[in-house]
This record gives sequence, C-alpha cells and structure tokens, in this order.
Amino acid sequence: MLIAIILLVLVLGTVAFHFLSPWYFTPIASNWSSMDDTITLTFVVTGLGFVLVNVFIAYCLIKFRHKPDRRAEYEPESIKMETWLTIGTTVAISAMLAPGLLVWADVVTPPDDAVEIEVLARQWNWSYRLPGEDGQLGAVAVSHTSSDNPLGIDPSDPFGQDDIVIYDPVLHLKVDEAVTFLLRSNDVLHNFTVPQFRVKMDFVPGQVSYIWAEPNEVGSYDLLCEELCGVGHYAMRGRVIVDSEETYAAWIADQPTFAETQGELDTNLMAGESSYAVCSSCHGVNGEGNKAMHAPGLAGMDAEYMRRQLRHFKRGVRGADEADTWGRTMAPMAMMLVDASAINNVVSYIGTLSGQHDFNDDTSYGLSQAVERYEPSASGDPSKSAALYESTCGECHGASGEGVWTVNAPALAGLEGWYLAEQIKNFRDGVRGRHADDLYGLQMGLVSNTMTDDQAIEDMVAYISTLGENLDAPVKLAQQR
Repeated sequence: MLIAIILLVLVLGTVAFHFLSPWYFTPIASNWSSMDDTITLTFVVTGLGFVLVNVFIAYCLIKFRHKPDRRAEYEPESIKMETWLTIGTTVAISAMLAPGLLVWADVVTPPDDAVEIEVLARQWNWSYRLPGEDGQLGAVAVSHTSSDNPLGIDPSDPFGQDDIVIYDPVLHLKVDEAVTFLLRSNDVLHNFTVPQFRVKMDFVPGQVSYIWAEPNEVGSYDLLCEELCGVGHYAMRGRVIVDSEETYAAWIADQPTFAETQGELDTNLMAGESSYAVCSSCHGVNGEGNKAMHAPGLAGMDAEYMRRQLRHFKRGVRGADEADTWGRTMAPMAMMLVDASAINNVVSYIGTLSGQHDFNDDTSYGLSQAVERYEPSASGDPSKSAALYESTCGECHGASGEGVWTVNAPALAGLEGWYLAEQIKNFRDGVRGRHADDLYGLQMGLVSNTMTDDQAIEDMVAYISTLGENLDAPVKLAQQR
C-alpha cells in the first residue's frame, strides 16, 4: 500500500511540476512554431503513458496486494491484452513520429528565396560569410585557409571578391528574411544552436551541412555549440542579432568584403596615412604609443585585432562605459573612419610604422627595429603566474604570447606592460567586455576574474613580459597576420 501511495504522489507531483515550473521553452523567434507543436505532442503522449502506466501499477499493488487466503492465477498469455497493447503502442508512436517527419521535410527544404550565409566553426569560435552585391558566395577550400584568409575563400574566384566576411562571433540578420545557414568546420564536430530559432544542426568536417530559419522577432540571441568540441567548448559562444531593415543596412555597410581584407588587393596607404594623422597626436608619428595619454603602441599590434576594435569603438561596443575615460576618447576618432575600406587603409598604414621614438630618423620607418620592451615592476613575480597563464591565457594567445589567429586572439608578447595591466583591470572590473556584442571581451572578463587583486595582475604582466623574448618585435608580431 505504501509503494502505491508513493507512486501516486510521484505522478501528481510530476504533472504539477510540468505545468507550474518556470523552466520551459525559451520564447520562439522564428517561423518554427511547428517544432514546439511536435514537442508538446510528445509531452502529451509520453506524459499520458507515464500517468497510465504508474496509475495501473498502483491499482495492481492495491487490488492484488497480499492476503493469506489469496492465490495467484497463472496466465502466461493473453491475446486480448497483447492485441490492445500493440494497437495502443502503435498509435502512440505514430502520433509522435508522423508530425516530426512532416516537420523534418520542411527543415531540409529551404525556400528558394532564402539568403545563404556560411557559418565556419573552429575550436573555439565562429566566423561568417555573407553574399555581396552579386548575391552569390564564392568558392572555398581548406587549402586556401591562412591567417590572412581564415575562411579559405578562393582568391581566384570572382564571385568571392565581394563576399562579406565577419571574423567575429556576432552575426546580424534581417527580420522576416529567410536564411539558409551553410555549416562548415575545419577541425572537429560542432553544432549550431540558437534556442529561440528551434532548429539545430551539426557541423561535420569534410562536408557542408545546412539548416534554415526565418527570424521574425527583433532581438539578441545566444548562439551555442551543443557538441562537445574540446577543452574550450564552454567558451564557444556567439550571438545572433535580428535587426530591423534599417539597422541591418547600417550594420552590413560597416562590414568588409573579402577583397578589402586582402591588403594587396584594395589598400590605399596614402589614404591610410592621411587618416592616421589624427591618431598620431596620441599614438605617435611612428605608432610608438604615449603612456601619458594612455595610448598604446600600435606598431606591430595584431592587424585584425585593430580592425575589430575600431569597429567596436564605432558601434559603441567598446569605449561607452562611463569609467572608461580613455576608451571614450577613441569613439569619436573611430567614427571618422567612415567604412570598412577606411579602417583597412589606416590599419595597413600602421603596419608600415616602426614604433621608434626618434621621429627625425628617416631609417625608423623600416621594420628592423624593435618596440621598447616592458620592464616589470619590482612587485611583479613572473613565477607566480606561469601556471595560470599556461592553463588559461596560453590556450588562446599562445604559449609564447605569439597570438593564435584561428581563435582571433591577438599577440601579447611585445605589448607595453602598463597597457596590458590597464586592460586586464578593465576586463576584471567590467569597464570593458560587458557589451553583449563583445563575446571575446566577455571571455576575457571570465579569465581576468582569476586574477583576484592588482598584485596578481602585476605578476601576470611580469610573466607575459618574459614571453617571446626571441621575437623581433614588431617584425615577427606583424608577421602573425
């Protein structure tokens, strides 16, 4: 009797929890309401089966409980019961599977007018490629993949020159526009999941899988990899932002094409030099930096990192926090770079600078001299942060601080220590990296929290200053891209 009562309480509690629980579907933001319908149907069928089976067991425990004068009747077969069980099971399974097959037929049949967007997944970040003015994506191949061409776009394919490339985990989509996501991986299995879109699909190395959706709610949504893909799986986060038509048009106009990312194809160094004239008042004529102005040296800094940060300053992703006094001064400067070409021009020009303090030395414009290295303060103990760097920072920025382009992590070796310390504190204190579009910044915020006080930051910076001692900065740093 006690077991029967426990079963009945379990059934009632489970049903009550299902209807009263605050944990259920995320709000839907696409055309796939049929996904919710099929899942709800599955809950109804399996829930009904759960209730009936457990109530029947409780009934049997009560009705056929032990009595001294009762004997069990042996009945090895019951055609009637087996017939009804077979029919009931068949109907229940058909009710669950048939609607799912109909929905799946829609999932694998994207509409003809859907825009194709390529999503490249690699340990442990996301990149995207959108068609340019010709409306067609160019050819790609793993053999073309390099630090200057992370997506592996075929440089000889004319259809790929105007492809819009996004080396950032944040993707914008236009509301009420059907999109087919072409999913490609360069290393291991990954998975593309936006919970509010309701559809998900695996990336399989060596092939292109696909999935489609039509986002119908403006908003910002997390992009998750739901396939265990290595030690950095937990940090493989992205974001999909669904914009109005006007907002999307402004965003897409600010993104570079493949041709614009290839310096030798579309770079105007004279225009870049002209734009840099404003920057030089703080960062120096030769990109050597100025600590008094909190302006880091730019010569030898990772080129793609600089492009991304300029875009972030323009869009308010960085430098908008009231406490970021010096970052706020960069926002109006970045706004002067009107488009992706202007950003590419000035970054390419910075790549020709020497980082030397002697402005009158004509030879300083060559790349043969090294940026002045940081001398750690007396309080910094490199040995205290070696293990922490190797287990956290080194996974992305490289064991020698050389930077790893596949995860968009810039080089750290050769950067000024005061700047590194200042930025780590900004990440730790939430001054930088808290904007929803700054996914790499959010990751840095988590890592910086492992350095609990300023002394730990000094120790880390002191250790980083010992890295890459054999690098001829900015020559080898510039060669990272």
